[in-house]
Amino acid sequence: MIGFYSFKFRHSDKLSQEIAAVTLSNKVPEHSTNLCCSLRSELFSGSNTGINFEKYDDIPVEATGQNCPQHIESFQDVDMGEIIMGNIALSRYTRPTPVQKYAIPIIKSKRDLMACAQTGSGKTAAFLLPVLSQIYTDGPGEALNAAKASGQENGKYGRRKQYPISLVLAPTRELALQIYDEARKFSYRSRVRPCVVYGGADIGQQIRDLERGCHLLVATPGRLVDMMERGKIGLDYCNYLVLDEADRMLDMGFEPQIRRIVEQDTMPPKGIRQTMMFSATFPKEIQILARDFLEDYIFLAVGRVGSTSENITQKVVWVEESDKRSFLLDLLSATGKDSLTLVFVETKKGADALEDFLYREGYACTSIHGDRSQRDREEALNQFRSGKCPILVATAVAARGLDISNVKHVINFDLPSDIEEYVHRIGRTGRVGNLGLATSFFNDKNGNITKDLLDILVEAKQEVPSWLESLAYEHQHKSSNRGRSKRFSGGFGARDYRQTAAGVNAGGFGGRGGGRSQAGHGGNRAFGGGGFSNFYTSDGYGGNYSHSQVDWWGN
Repeated sequence: MIGFYSFKFRHSDKLSQEIAAVTLSNKVPEHSTNLCCSLRSELFSGSNTGINFEKYDDIPVEATGQNCPQHIESFQDVDMGEIIMGNIALSRYTRPTPVQKYAIPIIKSKRDLMACAQTGSGKTAAFLLPVLSQIYTDGPGEALNAAKASGQENGKYGRRKQYPISLVLAPTRELALQIYDEARKFSYRSRVRPCVVYGGADIGQQIRDLERGCHLLVATPGRLVDMMERGKIGLDYCNYLVLDEADRMLDMGFEPQIRRIVEQDTMPPKGIRQTMMFSATFPKEIQILARDFLEDYIFLAVGRVGSTSENITQKVVWVEESDKRSFLLDLLSATGKDSLTLVFVETKKGADALEDFLYREGYACTSIHGDRSQRDREEALNQFRSGKCPILVATAVAARGLDISNVKHVINFDLPSDIEEYVHRIGRTGRVGNLGLATSFFNDKNGNITKDLLDILVEAKQEVPSWLESLAYEHQHKSSNRGRSKRFSGGFGARDYRQTAAGVNAGGFGGRGGGRSQAGHGGNRAFGGGGFSNFYTSDGYGGNYSHSQVDWWGN
């Protein structure tokens, strides 16, 4: 038979000529070609033109652990097979991002990985590409036989239990859907079938979708536990486990569910399965907790793009609670009604109230938070992405992982209580090499974040208000933790705590960028009376914001 990787050229299709891979093997009936082209258009028409990291080659990268594999410089440097390479070309990825250069060979070497890299830096592809490549190479193995046996035992196909080969866990519904969409792209023209399950949606429909086959499962923890208890999913043959936004997945809210899934069911133990964790921040306490799930892992620290390339300009302004709404209106007026602006608040009630206020002021806006239905949340994101509602008021549910292109401005109407959340929030702008702006309202309520916020601004070579320096000095002398180390030292969202605890040698190190000084940011201008006419223009921000492998199905 003609195998999985057989392709033929169709020279009438310009895109196909460019990527030298067009359609499935000639087993596919001729009438299926139109369906194939339609699916390709659906999956890849919205793709970017390749994440443009050419000018960020000096982003610092550290790989620590035993026997770190050599990093790559291009996708051709590692054998990922024709399906993956064809889909990389269709996605118009011209070269790997820094996190992909290091993560892909590490995962292909079947090593466990803890990777700390800013959101928007290509983390999703960094784990999907090598995991899918390994699945295509190794085949389904016992998972296929188990699925067939399950169907026979239940007597009919519609009740078959699924045994995914790979599991990706995500903390939010939106992020799970985003990863699933990427998985569909990179499994295009293969027999691997990705599925997604998450709370807040019709579980019956999700079960019916699962029963059509599931080899790579993207899930939120709660809904996955439900599916496992219903006997719809078995993790007996799950060879690849990925935790995206792992620091949040392992905090006190999610940890019991993660342990239920990973340690108390039938998933292969660490050392047999391959485990990967990705996030923009990895505090030391989370790294210590993560050891329970990893075996002889490599820690990958990729410098925050916002600090080394200064593509995110951070501003902190003193705003009393009573003045926040008027300051917000000044900001929105200065940046323009058509610029995509993401406004973060702390509470669901606060999100609804601020959305109502902005609507009454004549702004097209919408909101997203945990109390909104899944349909409402998806509709809000679609309206924001399309520009129909260019202002999105959000709680922390939108802070992590969501890839929304062209967000010009992130406003922390309410600052978060911890610096990790701040890092995730400002990562919504300045993505894939674009310029971005983050403005935070600060007052007496935010004293607990003072020192960490100052460290972030200094590290990123941002303008630091004199009052923030004074507050940080006072806070340091009052704090009992004055001797603790900086959490984000050297341009990284975290460092491998084992370097101080056990003295493991670094296995890889990329160039370190110097970063430009912040010309045009001298003085505490535009903070006194709320006048922003010159504050958000190109002089200060660098951009104007005022307008033959295994045929593993054996057919």
